[in-house]
Amino acid sequence: MSDPQEGTLHGILVVALEQAVAAPYCTSRLADAGARVIKIERAAGDFARGYDDVVHGESSYFVWLNRGKESIVLNIKNSEDAALLRRIISKADIFVQNLAPGASERAGFGSAFLRNDQPSLITCDISGYDAEGPSRDMKSYDMLVQAETGLASITGSPQEPGRVGVSVCDIAAGMYAHSAILLALLERQMTGEGKSISCSLFDGMADWMAVPLLHHDYGGKAPERVGLRHPSVVPYAAFKTKDGEQIVISIQNNREWVVFATHILGQPELAEDPRFENNISRVANRTHLEDEISKFFRTKTSKEMYENLKSFGIAFGRLNSVEALSEHSDLRRVRVETPTGPANIPAPPAKIDGENLVKNIRKSKYKSAIKQMSDYIASGEIKKAKEFLPEFYSQLMKISKTGVIRKKTMSRKISRITKKIHKLEKKK
Repeated sequence: MSDPQEGTLHGILVVALEQAVAAPYCTSRLADAGARVIKIERAAGDFARGYDDVVHGESSYFVWLNRGKESIVLNIKNSEDAALLRRIISKADIFVQNLAPGASERAGFGSAFLRNDQPSLITCDISGYDAEGPSRDMKSYDMLVQAETGLASITGSPQEPGRVGVSVCDIAAGMYAHSAILLALLERQMTGEGKSISCSLFDGMADWMAVPLLHHDYGGKAPERVGLRHPSVVPYAAFKTKDGEQIVISIQNNREWVVFATHILGQPELAEDPRFENNISRVANRTHLEDEISKFFRTKTSKEMYENLKSFGIAFGRLNSVEALSEHSDLRRVRVETPTGPANIPAPPAKIDGENLVKNIRKSKYKSAIKQMSDYIASGEIKKAKEFLPEFYSQLMKISKTGVIRKKTMSRKISRITKKIHKLEKKK
């Protein structure tokens, strides 16, 4: 059973034959939870290492997706390297791969083969399309799946479809794979048996496309591209203020609409107008209503609108740039180490006991190192304490670089521990 102080998945070994985004996203979340993740790379490295060089010479994708992992270079077509990988997998709890279709099977690392020899192993295959579907052999990348699933057809301006600006299909597949692996781990605790999991980018995005698909299947028409508007809620759009800023407002129900029309626009008669009295009628008369709202917004500064919208509890958001996100007061970050220096990346969304997940695990590792050394000293095991000392120093140095503990605190701890060991030596 894992020690909760080391992270929920402490003691779990993950072997990942992975590249680019979907699988690395999944395994990075397992690493955040305390699992040991060994990443198998080609001699040339994961593709994502070369996507850009913006983080101290490192790729932004690689820094984002591979924190907390270990890498080993293996050529799985080489018999010796393949044998080594099999030995590593034999000790693993989880095996994740997202190679090209059929590549893992041809190399002798197919899920069915691995689980036949190792029934407790949880395997996860991430692919572009369903492994049993007609498109199973097709290569697929994020933008291609955005196109195939229809996501691009409902994204963009009325004049032109667009790509969602992040790897949304990869992220969706990685998240579904991660949740399925956690479920398999829970079941294995009860049965001792592993599971064979498969997950595709297409299926993940198809699930996220459920609402537009249902509109097509049962309403006879898919939502149109409406740019910075909501296809089925009005008013839910961006409006430009007197000083040129854009503010997105969202009216979710008729009560809010009455407040907005009366107190923000100063036109209570609009709330009673049959053309705008409920959301269905407002959607049907979108153009006229949005024109009225636009006229009003252009008479006010962004500051005036912020204050008015806040005071009456109307939901709004500023149309921020990435630069604005970087300086956003709500952005939580964690510091990760890279070969060329530390990088501050967005913190994992979920907190544990009010703390960032990564920070929580690192703090636990710090506490665990202190406890282990304290136990050696308390029991008078000087030899073990001295043998552990170099690793102890190394762990505390690494942890202090992440900001979990202050350097002064670390120095004091090391000094006290060293003095205690010297005192014990003198007594003997």
